[in-house]
Amino acid sequence: MKSTDAPESANQYRQSESLSQTGIVVFGATGSVGISTLDVVARHPEKFRVVALTAFSQVERMVELCKIHQPEYVVMVDSNAAELLHKALSQTGLSINVLSGPQGLEKVAILPQAEYVMAAIVGAAGLVPTLAAAKAGKRILLANKEALVMSGSIFMNAVRENNAQLLPIDSEHNAIFQCMPALSESEKQANGSLSDLGISRILLTASGGPFRKTALNELDSITPDQACAHPVWSMGRKISVDSATMMNKGLEVIEACWLFETRPEFIQVVIHPQSVIHSMVEYVDGSVLAQLGNPDMRTPIAHALAWPERIESGVDRLNIFDIASLEFEKPDFNRFPCLKLAIEAGEQGGTAPTILNAANEIAVDAFLNGGLSFPGIARVVESTLETMTTTDVDSLETILRVDSEARQVAEESINSIKMRVH
Repeated sequence: MKSTDAPESANQYRQSESLSQTGIVVFGATGSVGISTLDVVARHPEKFRVVALTAFSQVERMVELCKIHQPEYVVMVDSNAAELLHKALSQTGLSINVLSGPQGLEKVAILPQAEYVMAAIVGAAGLVPTLAAAKAGKRILLANKEALVMSGSIFMNAVRENNAQLLPIDSEHNAIFQCMPALSESEKQANGSLSDLGISRILLTASGGPFRKTALNELDSITPDQACAHPVWSMGRKISVDSATMMNKGLEVIEACWLFETRPEFIQVVIHPQSVIHSMVEYVDGSVLAQLGNPDMRTPIAHALAWPERIESGVDRLNIFDIASLEFEKPDFNRFPCLKLAIEAGEQGGTAPTILNAANEIAVDAFLNGGLSFPGIARVVESTLETMTTTDVDSLETILRVDSEARQVAEESINSIKMRVH
């Protein structure tokens, strides 16, 4: 006699099992954050299942991920890569829907069987699909800071209006989140500012990158490989360059303003080369709470996946006895002009952060391809900000238009620099 509670087939068993799992979409699955996310997910198969994976063009890597995680959908932004992936998967016997382009990203962002979306697409390309996830009321694990830098008010309104959850994945913002009081939604609405929570300041840490001690007159000769050799973190090339210029930290200041409803003057950037303290929160009574841990992105990822609970992440435990010292420095704007430009853009508001981000993406790409010097990145960003007029952010269309215009202006600035050099 069969028990009515027992599944009648392997297929029913899988369906029953999936009901107890949380579905997750991973944007940027072949990048460093995406790989770290899948590592944590794989450690907890009883809790999570991968519904969709996305990447730009890494076909071979995606095939391997599909074999391991067996998602329902895969999106390759590059259409040629999507065709190659479809052919490769057909030879594996896996039944996976292959989509392409920005439309494919938006489709998987709103899949009803996925409650969580890891937003780990680098740059402005992640804005539209991440915004779609917010409008669909998902729990968004935000590693794509550009979504807030470019469209802070629009994005945050979409989160609130659609009852989405927004949890920060950047190690610094996740650390700040952990050091703040745990509040219910009603309590958050009642306490509208940091001062209402008894917080006087956010201390946002930064490693300082590979050129913290390099003589300023040597920066002109910096190569892309040197800029991408981060002393602590393992990241993609674009983010590694942003870390070297500290533009990354400037973007994080803007992101923190939106996440924690504050202004740049209440955020102090602190260079901490050991990257053991991921950020701190200072309270009005003089207390400073810090979140510490080994520099591994799986810690904030595991925190956001399980929040408000905790799960094992696979990260080695921090041995405080092995830490010889903890250093702290004020950032030098002469060494890191990109940080100064980003803070000023955050203070100005409107479309200034959108212009800043677009110009930086174009300048970093030119540097990585040998068309611009390392100090030239800041010069292009500054020139673009000075050339363009900032306006209020009133719609997504405005943001996308300004982003496109800023990229054109930045390209013209790079061409002008090349002409002067030659």
